[in-house]
Amino acid sequence: MNYQEAVDYVNERSLLGINLGLERIKKLLDLMGNPQEKLKCIHVAGTNGKGSTIAMISSILNKSGYSVGRFTSPCIESLEDCIWANGKIISKEDFANSLQYVKEKVQLMSKKKESIEPTEFEILTATAFWYFYSINCDIVLLEVGLGGRLDSTNVIKSSLVSVISNISYDHTSKLGNTLSEIAYEKAGIIKEKSCVILYPQKEEVEKVIEDVCKKKNATLIKTDISKINIKKSSINGQEFDYAKRESIKINLLGRHQINNAALAMDTIDVLIKKGYNISETAIKRGLFLAKWPGRFEVLKRNPVFIIDGAHNLSGAKILRENLETYFPNKKIIFITGIFADKDYISMIKECSYIASKFIIINLENKRGVEAKELAKIARHYCNNVVVSDTIEYAVRMSINDAWEDGIVCAYGSLSFVGTMRGLFKTLEKGRTYGSDGS
Repeated sequence: MNYQEAVDYVNERSLLGINLGLERIKKLLDLMGNPQEKLKCIHVAGTNGKGSTIAMISSILNKSGYSVGRFTSPCIESLEDCIWANGKIISKEDFANSLQYVKEKVQLMSKKKESIEPTEFEILTATAFWYFYSINCDIVLLEVGLGGRLDSTNVIKSSLVSVISNISYDHTSKLGNTLSEIAYEKAGIIKEKSCVILYPQKEEVEKVIEDVCKKKNATLIKTDISKINIKKSSINGQEFDYAKRESIKINLLGRHQINNAALAMDTIDVLIKKGYNISETAIKRGLFLAKWPGRFEVLKRNPVFIIDGAHNLSGAKILRENLETYFPNKKIIFITGIFADKDYISMIKECSYIASKFIIINLENKRGVEAKELAKIARHYCNNVVVSDTIEYAVRMSINDAWEDGIVCAYGSLSFVGTMRGLFKTLEKGRTYGSDGS
């Protein structure tokens, strides 16, 4: 199996859609010899902030000399970029070879009576486990794909630490319509007698997590953001104190990333107590070097061009707050496309308060709201709304409109933000932004 064949195989599985449950992944991993049971994992659930927190933890561990695997979703620019090891994306060759092994076991499943077909995400999860096992990772960071309790990453029987980031409304059709129901699904990653690090939550969410921890005799540590003292925060980076640690610098932008850094440090402190050798120098250096593409990422400065993976109302609120903080009294040109299963009306309204213009695009994914329909909604909140046939044209148009002192921000879906990130690199090489292609 070559790389393109591997990509095609996984994409074929996407037709099976999202189907929560552990039966399929358990049977597949059984045939693979259960590589996940030979790994030491940090499991991270939550609605927003999971990936950023994982990026910071893994960067610290890498700087401490540990071999670190990282499985996150969704993919941003290419299928294999959900699997990282030691600060690098898995190579195309290793991805294809690992997937070939998984495919052979899936074929064995298919030959059995009453066969059950693993989904796209389950295939990727199994591939990640196999790869991390094959290269002898010391620690693996697992990001829950959806929910937690029935997510394929929850096939692990134990974890070094369970981390729960910010919980808000998302995927309500699958996780429940209340924060308590959603929190219960996220809390499904908590294991017996484990340690749980919890991001500050609303009271009803905290109660659910506390109850699950009591039932499972798990130790609960709550990140205390009142111990944060922000010293500097600009488009060039942030500096803050947290508890006894002083002058911590991060390049990830936004107050929420400072909170996520505190969550990451609390997780690292648990590992230190468990005997892992992690110095204060490694903590500071790791946090400073941590990167997480597509999250309030500045791709260009004249004009400022930002991409952000905000794909739910909570994310849109954080995005608006960050834009107001870094660019006070500035009006923003927004490029957006949003999935139909999201609260897209509220997401448009939230950003309309600081919008000078909305450029609406059609998402390649069939889950996307039709651009013309989304534009109708946007016109209720903003007088300047246009539809772009392509992402490339939207980028060119926005940069032309913004001139040198303007601000452009693309948000709404991690999938199109990833596409835009790749496209932007190509445009930057050519340096052609004219709407007529000049």
